[in-house]
Amino acid sequence: MERFGEELRRERERRQVTLETICEITKVSVRHLEALESGRYNELPGGVFRKGIVRSYLRAAGLEEGDWLKRFEADLRSSGTVETEEEWAEFAENIRKNRGGLIGSRIDPRWIGIVVMIGALVVLGWGVWKYVLHGRLFLS
Repeated sequence: MERFGEELRRERERRQVTLETICEITKVSVRHLEALESGRYNELPGGVFRKGIVRSYLRAAGLEEGDWLKRFEADLRSSGTVETEEEWAEFAENIRKNRGGLIGSRIDPRWIGIVVMIGALVVLGWGVWKYVLHGRLFLS
């Protein structure tokens, strides 16, 4: 059985569409398109980006998406490149932990506003005492 990328390349060449043309239409780099055609799926971005590149390629080459996507996913699974849901969940958890740590180490902007308001009230109170109350005590 022929690999997905080889079939894809052959069909593109049969339709006389160049990789540069697909690159211009899809805005996907030529190196990613070459990796797709040669079956080097690990060189492609992961997850939905990989599937988006394949969809864009298929549209630009004028190929039917449904059947080609099924073949791509089957070839992807057989190559062992597919990330499992557990790997994606672990990746998302690591990002959450890292972002949570950064946010927790900074001062919350709400506290800065509260401190500024308290400072403004203290300055206003001092001004009232100094110029209004204190000034009246000495005037009488």
